[in-house]
Parts: sequence; structure tokens; C-alpha cells
Amino acid sequence: MAVIRASCSDCGDVELTTADVHVRVCTADNQGTYLFRCPICDMTVVKPAEPRTIDLLVTSGVSCSMWDLPAELAEPRPEGARFDHDDLIDFHALLGDDAELARALDTLAGR
Repeated sequence: MAVIRASCSDCGDVELTTADVHVRVCTADNQGTYLFRCPICDMTVVKPAEPRTIDLLVTSGVSCSMWDLPAELAEPRPEGARFDHDDLIDFHALLGDDAELARALDTLAGR
């Protein structure tokens, strides 16, 4: 089994096996990362990886998965004012008043 040297931002250089590392590649742009759990501090470390590094890791036996961008990123942006903190407070108050909530729902339904 290959020994992989990587770096944890807290612990410095660490040695890992191929079973300790996982590669992820985005299907939209082929950008890749590799991740591992630091054997010293037990934190998950995620690092960007160039295609050459990804190829080397996968050829060495590191597992690889592909992922897709969320579909919501392709949706058109809604028009109008952004929902802010004050809107959230107003919505919270609305949920606590059954009569006001019923009126708001009727308005949305066009009644």
C-alpha cells in the first residue's frame, strides 16, 4: 500500500495510506479536492488538487467520487427585495397569529 504525505494545517506533515484519503471531482468543471482525517488531531482536512495530483492519487488506489453542483445554481434568481432579518422577525410573528396567518395565506391564494 502506498504511503501518501499530506499536510494538516494544525499538525503539519502527516503520513497516510491510500485507504485514509478520498478524492472528489466536480462533474461541472472537473475541479478536484482530496480529503483525509488527520491521524493526529482527528480533524477532516480538505485540500484542492490539480488534475495531475488527482490522477496520481487515483492510480495509487485512492477512492474517487464524482459530485454535481446543486440544481438550484442553474435556476434564475428571483426578482424583488432580498429576504432580510426584519422579514424573518415579521414572519415569525405571523406564524404565531393564526388569524393573521390565515389572511396572509388567503391573499397569496388570491381569495
